[in-house]
Amino acid sequence: MKNYLVLIGAVLLLFPSNNKAHTMGVHNNLGIFSNHIKMEDSNFQKSFANEDIRIFRLKNKNGLEMEITNFGARVISLYVPDKDGEFTDIVLGHDEVTEYINKPNTFFGAPVGRFANRIANAKFTLGDKTFHLEANNDPNNIHGGPDGFHKVIWAVEEEDNQHITFSYFSKDGQSGFPGNLTVKMIYSLTDENEFRIDYTAETDKPTVVNLSHHSYFNLNGAGNGDILNHTLYINADHYTPVNEWLIPTGEILPVKGTPLDFTTPHHIGDRIDKDYEQLQIAEGYDHNWVLNKEGQGKISLAAEVWAHIGRKMEVFTCQPRKPFNN
Repeated sequence: MKNYLVLIGAVLLLFPSNNKAHTMGVHNNLGIFSNHIKMEDSNFQKSFANEDIRIFRLKNKNGLEMEITNFGARVISLYVPDKDGEFTDIVLGHDEVTEYINKPNTFFGAPVGRFANRIANAKFTLGDKTFHLEANNDPNNIHGGPDGFHKVIWAVEEEDNQHITFSYFSKDGQSGFPGNLTVKMIYSLTDENEFRIDYTAETDKPTVVNLSHHSYFNLNGAGNGDILNHTLYINADHYTPVNEWLIPTGEILPVKGTPLDFTTPHHIGDRIDKDYEQLQIAEGYDHNWVLNKEGQGKISLAAEVWAHIGRKMEVFTCQPRKPFNN
């Protein structure tokens, strides 16, 4: 079974650090910065495709700190406190950039694109033309392919202590996708303990694009066991079942009465081993949930997860839900 949390499609994350699961707040010495950073700059100083790889660091007034590399615009660490004010890195990844480079299907901490998730049989039709992509997930294309946005050098347009703006120009035909595409990704670490991600894209011809971010989280701390004892709530009454290749079947089914029902918070591990076909196909939870969401462009809660150590993460998005018939 899978023992990590993967964030797909969230815009705003919150990391409160007290021991009341539904109470916001910060338990720390405000205004005092601690050096929690573990990564060595030399481990990320390398040339790739004739461009230099670097580490960038953000921090807020409460002591939260984040490290990012321009290789794939990846988040490589995020230090947040527990209920006792002890800081730990909660983002999974590697300590050296060569490990990211040498594993093209590793998406730790990266924006994924041009198209997050799987494209069946590594092809799609747009208008009267079929576009063929590289299959990097059995017969399918996943997350833009092995040379997607996770494996390129992003330009840094702006940076300060709490914000960094990355951009990338994807040429027409790159990885098989049509249209020149200019992507902008802004990471912000706010004084409200928010890790905010804002992304936009512009193209010069019809194309498909589905941008997301793909950090793996363990609220107990990276390397501190699995996340099966994390408590999870998902604001969704429906999900999309998948076939043997993890491609959605086209159905939208209710979660009620299934192990995919997280409308009442419970441990992730409580039902993960149930004799249920969808869990067996995905070897755990690897599905899309259809959020209970109304309105266009309004920020609303998608999910929340917390660990007994006193860390909680809330996931918000402004993306709309496509209407469907129940």
